[in-house]
Amino acid sequence: MQAGEGSAELKFNSRDPVYLQVVRHFKEEIATGRLEKGQVIPSRREIAGKLKINPNTAQKAYKEMEEQGLIVTEGNSPSRITTDEQVLSLIRSELITDAVEAFVQSIAKIQVPVDELLAIVKNKVEASYGQQTKGEQA
Repeated sequence: MQAGEGSAELKFNSRDPVYLQVVRHFKEEIATGRLEKGQVIPSRREIAGKLKINPNTAQKAYKEMEEQGLIVTEGNSPSRITTDEQVLSLIRSELITDAVEAFVQSIAKIQVPVDELLAIVKNKVEASYGQQTKGEQA
């Protein structure tokens, strides 16, 4: 996502603060490799325009990302994705853990035996990965 490039579409939900959704979006872009370590990202004003959010919200998201070590801004230079390997690997782990926790909370009421649940998840993941591979080849 260079300063002039578009980003993957972001649809906001009404549950979470918009700035945190922007932070999560950047984490997902990093985890999937669409944003690479050291890559320059759009300015706060540019991202506000692209995502159609208030510039103050974009500023708050960038401040949060700086505090988490996701981005680095030195002086008047453009902000860049961190090159800190430890931070980058933690992003992936955090996203996976969050997704698993949400899944476990949603499925806990049904009380599905773990072996049955793992088999279902395994099949769904393999099918999803197969569809992604086919879609990339098309």
